[in-house]
Amino acid sequence: MKSYVNQTTFITGGGSGIGRALAKALIARGAKVCVADINFAAAQSVANECGANAKAVSVDVRDATALKGCIEAFANEHGRLDYVFNNAGIAVAGEADEIPLPAWQRIVDINLYGVLHGVLAAYPIMLKQGSGHIINTASLAGLGPMPLLAPYALTKHAVVGLSTSLRIEAAARGVRVSVLCPAAIETPILDSENPGDFKIGWAPDARRFLTALAGPPYSVEKCAQETLAAVDRNKSVIVLPGRARLAWRLGRLFPTLVEVVGQRAVTAERNTRA
Repeated sequence: MKSYVNQTTFITGGGSGIGRALAKALIARGAKVCVADINFAAAQSVANECGANAKAVSVDVRDATALKGCIEAFANEHGRLDYVFNNAGIAVAGEADEIPLPAWQRIVDINLYGVLHGVLAAYPIMLKQGSGHIINTASLAGLGPMPLLAPYALTKHAVVGLSTSLRIEAAARGVRVSVLCPAAIETPILDSENPGDFKIGWAPDARRFLTALAGPPYSVEKCAQETLAAVDRNKSVIVLPGRARLAWRLGRLFPTLVEVVGQRAVTAERNTRA
């Protein structure tokens, strides 16, 4: 297990789920962590769990200027920026024709532009110091189809493309880039509902539907540990757990099989619609 003693790490979406688990795992390895979240109370709670080497900030990743200011301030405070986890994200689910355009725009603003804002803030700092690692959270839904979650899949495919492309540009300049593509992880997003200010008549039960597609949700703590192990090895695309890697590889070899499984899961979920 690699030591992260005094390594500076900035995490967006750090107030819950994967971000929280990463913060705790990094602190346990000796890192100095900035827990960033739009919900300051949640970020502060995680920072309190982590102890003296963690601090909390409130930031909306849709605000490029604010996020840049937070990342630069953290880097200036410690004299360097070693890791940035662009992890903040939301889900929007339902039949594509029933999801209003503003909901598509909201998820793109958070899941895609929020990641891009973090990259554009961190990358120049890392180029200047000649080192650093950017890890962008996508999803297994960024590597294949995800029916009834088309807005989510749209953004996660884009994050994969951004990350794998930037990785090649950045390599010769001393900066590493990875993209995290987990299957369903045991986090609050599995039980969350669509944003309440949008009228989306019906949405699948995310926990039930994703379990039908990819198996039971994976432990968030194991997700964090396996993510850091892959980051230590400078993996380009981090797919977890193991069964998700198998599904990804099978899907590339047998795309028609993926369609059949997906259609069956969609039909079963539609049958629950009142």
